[in-house]
Amino acid sequence: MSEPASSPSLASPQPLAEPGSVGIVQPRTFTFAEGPHALVLESGRTLGPVTLVYETYGELNATRSNAVMVFHATSGSHHAAGRHHADDQRPGWWDAMIGPGKAFDTDRYFVVCSNFIGGCHGSTGPGSIDPTSGRPYGLNFPVITIGDMVLAQRALLDHLQVPSLLCAAGGSMGGMQALEWAIRFPDLVHSCIVLASTATISAQGIAFHAIGRNAITSDPGWQEGDYYGHEGPRQGLAIARMVGHLTYLSDQSLGSRFGRRLQDRENFEYDFSHEFAVESYLDYKGTQFAETFDANSYLYITKAMDYYDLTTHPEGLVGALARTRAKFLLASFTSDWLYPSEQGKQIVSALMQLDRDVSYVEIDSPHGHDSFLIETERQTQIVRSFLANVR
Repeated sequence: MSEPASSPSLASPQPLAEPGSVGIVQPRTFTFAEGPHALVLESGRTLGPVTLVYETYGELNATRSNAVMVFHATSGSHHAAGRHHADDQRPGWWDAMIGPGKAFDTDRYFVVCSNFIGGCHGSTGPGSIDPTSGRPYGLNFPVITIGDMVLAQRALLDHLQVPSLLCAAGGSMGGMQALEWAIRFPDLVHSCIVLASTATISAQGIAFHAIGRNAITSDPGWQEGDYYGHEGPRQGLAIARMVGHLTYLSDQSLGSRFGRRLQDRENFEYDFSHEFAVESYLDYKGTQFAETFDANSYLYITKAMDYYDLTTHPEGLVGALARTRAKFLLASFTSDWLYPSEQGKQIVSALMQLDRDVSYVEIDSPHGHDSFLIETERQTQIVRSFLANVR
């Protein structure tokens, strides 16, 4: 292991002169599943050693009963709150929700976020070194599932000597992980918050993922996944991100922000350049993403999401959720067409049939699927009230 359980990983982040911030935070690593103790995956393959990169915010209380684990979405990371240095211009992806006095109040809760396996922000993934070859895994990395990610996170929780979770929480793909935690470890999860998520991705969602993967694997730079040390499939990954990013937005949000406005010109050029502002925006988003993300990780992560389907249980969704014991909060957003409200309501209906303690809210928002990252003020009121009643 990279650090003993008594390491300073449980210490509070350094203060930062910014109201409500958790301050300066430092990522930490935990390595496990070494030698004969490799992680056994749902596919039957094994993976080891496994490294998880994570951050913590706040402090464990004396009874170690105030831990909250938050889970990131497709392109997120372990960096959920605070900043990595005083001049850092970008706080963590859920900084508006995690900190003193915020929804996940770090004066009350000990919050943990890790980069899941298969990612490319430090946790073991296709870009990591395969110990059997001494080279990056590439496509030799095993296909993983949401359940595999959660199994690895459980090992991290044990490492931190946290006996249970007051709450498992996440949005989008993070919501899938939160649900999986509540199902797989029912005695460890007291409450579960699922935002803008689903029990199974629709055919449309799988189709968008397929387009993105095809864009990557059709790029000559992909080289069957063995591109490390070279530029790689940047154009293919950029296109994949353009498609993916589009699914996170709504027609209303795109229309209000860009409409049919031209970019840096007043008249049509009658060519195939990026004339419209929305074209330039998507091109920028795709190019920016391709500079920081690993194309192979994109393949593995989207495949894990495609495989996630709680409805395949012999007794359907109700059967899949029957093992849960947690108190639930689910939220959907009116303009989210990727995981529409109907999908959240299906989970709520199944939990109600099981007589679980479940709350549901549909938030009117124009921001599409990304609403769970944007509507933080309204979510704060809802989450704070919900957590106040979790024991």
